[in-house]
Amino acid sequence: MKLTRYTKQMAACLALGLAGCGTLPSEQLAADEEPVITGAGARRNFTPLESAFGCLADGMRQANRPLVGIAVGDVKDYTGKYNQNEGSTITQGGALMVYSALGKLGNVVQIQERFDTRIAELELAYTDRRQLGDGRAHTVDDGKPAVPWVPYFGGSILRSQYYIIGGITEVNYDIRSGGFDGNVSNVGAKRRTYTMNIGVDLRIIDTRTLVVLKTVSLQKQIKGEEVGAGIYRFFGSDLLDLTVGAKNQEPLQLGVRTTIEQSVLELVGAISGVDAGSCVHQALDGRRKLREGKLMPTEEPAPVAASAPKTNGNGNGHGAPVIDPESTQSGGLVPQNAGAVGQGAAFELDFEFASADISPQAMSQIEKMASDASQGKSLSYKLLGRDNEIFPPMQRRELTTQRIRAVSDLLVARGIQASRIGVQWRPDPSDASITYHGSGLQLLATMTISK
Repeated sequence: MKLTRYTKQMAACLALGLAGCGTLPSEQLAADEEPVITGAGARRNFTPLESAFGCLADGMRQANRPLVGIAVGDVKDYTGKYNQNEGSTITQGGALMVYSALGKLGNVVQIQERFDTRIAELELAYTDRRQLGDGRAHTVDDGKPAVPWVPYFGGSILRSQYYIIGGITEVNYDIRSGGFDGNVSNVGAKRRTYTMNIGVDLRIIDTRTLVVLKTVSLQKQIKGEEVGAGIYRFFGSDLLDLTVGAKNQEPLQLGVRTTIEQSVLELVGAISGVDAGSCVHQALDGRRKLREGKLMPTEEPAPVAASAPKTNGNGNGHGAPVIDPESTQSGGLVPQNAGAVGQGAAFELDFEFASADISPQAMSQIEKMASDASQGKSLSYKLLGRDNEIFPPMQRRELTTQRIRAVSDLLVARGIQASRIGVQWRPDPSDASITYHGSGLQLLATMTISK
């Protein structure tokens, strides 16, 4: 075998690699600057437990639990793992993750700041010295001139009922690894899998009595894999050294965040008397079903089979419904007006948390819709969900698609032609924002039934 053949193969591999590097997007931000690579945009920091927070908050509302005031103390890294080149192995922002986790519970908890009160304490000191103003004059004593400083009579800082403290206590490297690495005549391949884990210990304390009400100790395994192949050979006085491979690992700090979030769920569930374990199980089970392509446990209904003329592309939300030509695969219906929410819907169908089941109230509206549509009337209706359904865009889209199918199948079963049913609006697949609709609800999609 001649060297030239290997040389050509290696040159082709290098060309492919260089071509791949050229596909990264770049942007010139100023006329006198070099272009910089621009990657993905910022998004909400979702975790596998995202829906569990809405579930727990919903349970606390249904149980009529009073608003709970919670503060956060220092949640430190107690592992002691430090690398001279890369710094601390574990995030130093554990307390910030606890704050963010509490924030995902919405208005069922009141978060009191106790972690960094330097600004507040400084302004209180200015107030005490009568140096802090707000640009207005204030009357302190009747009959005396107004003063430019803000008066303070005490009691403006709300007390907390509980506070959470603890730390990240474990990081264990390579608790299990396996694979193979072999070569013949300096031509070989390798594959390796490895597992490490982290541990978190948190507790929630009654602020007034300093009694520890609940402790939580959780661990999570972090998995990774590495594959590669290479050739190392001499051809006369020439050396060929070529190695290819890939390495993937679950993000370590995301694992820490997920473990802290589950700890917070269990702690808040303990003081509120609401079972957080079932919410965690539901969230993880939903993620598993999403990976398997079936979000709900019931058999997935057939997608709405329809063919209807497309709009003229003016994006104003008028005209005939647009049916996704790929709906036989995904069941999704393409919105006519991706940039605007449909207005004036006569019917509103709301769904329970993370469910595509039709409620009795929604069923009665569907019966009325079918009756009006069977008389040749055109109408519109909105699909609504709980405003605490804060799912990743893909998971929310899958659930919305199933809800669209559930309603559409019932209409078709009542004699409404599938070609008359279309989507007027639904969020873009990458849109993570919430379109609030009244108290406790969000708008998921606006549907139409044409004449």
